[in-house]
Amino acid sequence: MRTIKRYMLIAFSALTLPACTLLDTEPQDFITPDKFYNTQEELEAALRGVYMTLADNGLYGMNIPARLGLSADIGYETYDYDSSSVGFYDVSTNDAMVLTYWRLCYAGINRANKLLESIDRPAIDETVRARIESEARFLRAYFHFMLVNRFQNIPIMLKSPKDGYKESVQIAQSAPRDTYRMIISEMEASIAGLPDAETLSGGGHLSKSAAYGILARAALYMAGQPLEETSMYAKAKEYAGKVIELGFHRLNPSFEEVFINMIQDKYDIRETIFEIEFWGNNQSTYTATAGQIGRINGIQAYTALTKIGPSNGALRASSYFYTLYEEGDLRRDWTIAPFYYQNSENDKGIPLDYKHDCGTNYWRRCCGKFRREYELSDPKDNQYTPINFPVLRYSDVLLMWAEAVAADPDSSAQELDQAYEYVNMVRRRGFGKDPLVADATVDLEQENKQQLLENIKDERARELGFEALRKDDLVRWGELYDRMVAVRATIPPTYTSNYYVMGRIYYGNISRRDVVWPIPSYELGVNRKLVQNTGF
Repeated sequence: MRTIKRYMLIAFSALTLPACTLLDTEPQDFITPDKFYNTQEELEAALRGVYMTLADNGLYGMNIPARLGLSADIGYETYDYDSSSVGFYDVSTNDAMVLTYWRLCYAGINRANKLLESIDRPAIDETVRARIESEARFLRAYFHFMLVNRFQNIPIMLKSPKDGYKESVQIAQSAPRDTYRMIISEMEASIAGLPDAETLSGGGHLSKSAAYGILARAALYMAGQPLEETSMYAKAKEYAGKVIELGFHRLNPSFEEVFINMIQDKYDIRETIFEIEFWGNNQSTYTATAGQIGRINGIQAYTALTKIGPSNGALRASSYFYTLYEEGDLRRDWTIAPFYYQNSENDKGIPLDYKHDCGTNYWRRCCGKFRREYELSDPKDNQYTPINFPVLRYSDVLLMWAEAVAADPDSSAQELDQAYEYVNMVRRRGFGKDPLVADATVDLEQENKQQLLENIKDERARELGFEALRKDDLVRWGELYDRMVAVRATIPPTYTSNYYVMGRIYYGNISRRDVVWPIPSYELGVNRKLVQNTGF
């Protein structure tokens, strides 16, 4: 997979597709479609350009992991620059990060559309063509998925704009239900051409397993609020079951190692099925492929700590998240770092690196999953890192299957038994136990479906915390507003340290409209058929 990373920049340089939104009025192509897509190499380069959109700082490179409020009740932001933005639930129709998110998702869609419209042009091996087409088609659907989750009412764009972008971008929004149906249909149709996960060296490219796992996620979102199409629980169970039934994927026995692998480019596709790849330290030829994972959402470390790797520690845990973990759960102190790095000097003025214990000050704790001290880059850049970010892990697949069983009224008693086993497998790994061996000290005692569902809600936070899934989970469960208000009540009102102040702002800004983002006002001016979301 490292080879893929090295050629991502080359692909991006060779194919400069529009960085503007699909709904802008003028194209910005440097290479016109009639002069590209003429060889297999050019198709592959175009495909890498679609993948690279996901890695942009406005998406997974920085904003999604830490700056968009996606940790919800389990974590908050302390980056002062964002205090009047979506990152602090103070979102407006002019929010720059919301506009960037919209524009980049449609840029990814446009890149995929242009590739798909030229997929038959060169004479190449048909298996290769089918694989490229399937990846592009799935990614196009995934960008739509990213949009419908945030905005609900969005235009579906399945072909690139024509006529100078003037009239072809006047497209009305589709109802969320119709958008989800398109997404699921397109994702299903792409599966046949995707490779089996076991044939890949890592999760940087899509596989059948990644497709089925994300389909399970889309089905769960459709089954929850606001659509409440409960028949999709059975589909979520079916999709997640496809991944499990392969028998190839497994939980890494070490929870910590899952993330150390992502930090050090040691790919484990059995556990991390799909991840956003980054490469380099911004100090070489491959600067465009570096991201800010670990720098924006790492353990706070001052710039002078070059051996550790600087981080502004922008993403902090709520005290609620800390107390959600049970004693003995090893995931807690890895996910929520019990220390931060503080700079000091010896008597000769030489910087020293050391860890400062957070003690019982739980609001002081940073996201600890992406630790730059394990980063192999030398030197470590002040801003950019090669650390990958997970989109889909096997533990998530197990929990999604179990949740679908717990929520589906038609699931059987036998399936309920299996659902408890899958949740307990995840729990055992979290406590340092063998995931496949029953252990009464950590296993949940079997009860009913409703109790299992409540347990899964907590287990998803413990296992997947700070992986940009929590807000979406709370929205589909219809619990975002109430949980945010409850966390706000736990913050001491008189404490004046920055992290308490930021926490009060973050949790105090929540309103019931925040289950969606506003349609960017800029886009309303470009596409006259767009209608603003309620409340904005």
